[in-house]
Amino acid sequence: MGSDGLAEALDFYYDHPAAFFEDILGIVPDDWQRDVLNDLQQSSRVSVRSGQGVGKTALEAGAIIWFLTCRPYARVVATAPTMQQLYDVLWSEIAKWLSDSKVKSLLKWTKTKVYMIGDEERWFATARTAVKPENMQGFHEDHMLFVVDEASGVADPIMEAILGTLTGEDNKLLMCGNPTKLEGTFYDSHTSDRDKYRCHKVDSRKSTRTNKDSIDMLIRKYGADSDVVRVRVYGEFPGRSQDALIALETVELAMENKIPDSEVKPADRLHIGCDVARFGDDSTVITHRIGMRIAEQVKLSKRDTMETVGAILSVFRRCQKEHPEVKDCWVRVDDTGVGGGVTDRLREVAQESDLPIRVIPVNNGAAAEDEFYHNLGAQLWGQLRDLLEENMSASLQGQAPILQLPRSDELVKQLIGRKYKMSSRGKIQLERKEDMKKRGVESPDCADSLALCLYEPRVARIKFFKDGI
Repeated sequence: MGSDGLAEALDFYYDHPAAFFEDILGIVPDDWQRDVLNDLQQSSRVSVRSGQGVGKTALEAGAIIWFLTCRPYARVVATAPTMQQLYDVLWSEIAKWLSDSKVKSLLKWTKTKVYMIGDEERWFATARTAVKPENMQGFHEDHMLFVVDEASGVADPIMEAILGTLTGEDNKLLMCGNPTKLEGTFYDSHTSDRDKYRCHKVDSRKSTRTNKDSIDMLIRKYGADSDVVRVRVYGEFPGRSQDALIALETVELAMENKIPDSEVKPADRLHIGCDVARFGDDSTVITHRIGMRIAEQVKLSKRDTMETVGAILSVFRRCQKEHPEVKDCWVRVDDTGVGGGVTDRLREVAQESDLPIRVIPVNNGAAAEDEFYHNLGAQLWGQLRDLLEENMSASLQGQAPILQLPRSDELVKQLIGRKYKMSSRGKIQLERKEDMKKRGVESPDCADSLALCLYEPRVARIKFFKDGI
């Protein structure tokens, strides 16, 4: 291929990293690698947690070569917690793939640097161990990529230096590693900061590249529920922190689930949960389900009572149109504060229009129906947690999924971000929203709406109204 043809091809590969892997490097990406590469092309921050041996080093090495080759005057910085991991593993992997590639005549590999021949000072990739924040500073280019290997082991001051450097439009960050710690930037990227990243999890058992005998040995030696197996095989963080109510993996599994249409019975009932906010930073969120398949949530900002009622009715009418079998609807509304106005007006509209809607006001501060919870709000979250764990247990036993959640990083972040404690009476008590905001965590509006949608109140406590309202 001549220089003009190569230049034209590289222009195409600028937006097609997976094709670059296949055509230029001779690497056939696994499905998860292809997904990560596509996200890296489209997004500024990508974080991958995985078990061992799934091919993350090959992914990182190929991504470095792709970015360096296809971006003009690109600057790439690769880092890892130790010299051995950086130079003996990642940097040698770059040499392996580059030596057999179709761009080996363009790039020169050395022990600490890979550079575009003829532009050594400005167009290069470099290796820097993650030991000092200043090692990550001073890099500024329009096209820049940071690759952080074994990201759980990189200290926060160093990650802060990296994040502070990424200010350009085509500045990107790729973090990969085994999820060994329940703290730090890598952990946050999959939990509290999840909405800022494209996140991926890779289970060693599902990879075509791993040694299944070694995996079986680890499980036999340490136990299927051990933290060693969670981290090294499943690509999960160690057991959830002691004050977190809901575990990350239970939420992610429910978002991966697909409940077939044959298992959804529209005639059962349409369920709607509405967490009400009026003005300010919080949002009103409407969640609906038929059976146990949760639809994409409707999120509203700065809407008054009438607009909220209209949005609920819009969801109801759309579901009636899509599922004519639906004859009955239960709407659970957060009845505290401004939610009381939504409850009253929705009830009036349902009566006036003769709609088959039963409005169920829910006061989260009311007494719980279950003696293990401090109040009804804690009970709703506890029942949601139990349902998520029951769904995971069914999956581990090869049974059909119980619950399907919509894919939403915001919902994941909110579900796993709320803490709990045991009250002086030995009951589960949720962290107050005021305390969440003090530690920089947003109000869990989406999670509250989901909990309302899934809440099954005891019949004796439901306030029925005339004409089924």
